[in-house]
Amino acid sequence: MTAHFITSSGTGIGKTLVTAALVWQLRERGRSVAAIKPVISGFAPEIAAESDSGILLAALGETVTQDAIERMTPWRFAAPLAPDLAASREGRTLELAEVVAFCLQAAEAAKRDGTMLLIEGVGGVMAPMTGDQTVADWMAALGFPAILVVGSYLGAISHALTAAEALAARAIPLAAVVVSESETSTVALDDTVESLGRFLPEKRLIVLPRVTEAAAPWRAAPDLTGALD
Repeated sequence: MTAHFITSSGTGIGKTLVTAALVWQLRERGRSVAAIKPVISGFAPEIAAESDSGILLAALGETVTQDAIERMTPWRFAAPLAPDLAASREGRTLELAEVVAFCLQAAEAAKRDGTMLLIEGVGGVMAPMTGDQTVADWMAALGFPAILVVGSYLGAISHALTAAEALAARAIPLAAVVVSESETSTVALDDTVESLGRFLPEKRLIVLPRVTEAAAPWRAAPDLTGALD
């Protein structure tokens, strides 16, 4: 499969870190890779380099320019809200069919070029995209394998299993679950991984300990490329 969709069990779990790390690690192995984040909320043009889109461009080795941001993320909203609400704050409407078409076009280009395409979602699996459609509907329309990023905080196991159930309900293939260690947690990372392994025994679990490097933390992440096997 030349395309994977990176999603998560919630907001601020680590989708961008995982996507950027995969981009960096594939490039380090001499693999051709592309990445897009079609939709972003909470976007501020004056600090575009610090945005999720800017981070992915940096991992790709590209300069963060307005044109580059627009190519990677055509749908940008200022309010840090779910896409449907963020769009409504600006008097705009997000059309899921247009987002799906953008992704499929990128996937076709990647396939022609022999390039791995990584698509970073927005929010969690069930984040509203439109008035009646969610990120899960977006993924189902694409049909690409999902990489689910989950945390290790108290309650993360329930959130992770709920997200996995939502993916299964829409027949979205789950390629791997990345357990990203939460910054503040009363639960040991190993305990979270062990519990998820009991409930998701057939799934590939990849452990991502907390990365503390302030600059380009995606360079310091352990090997995550097993999520793409």
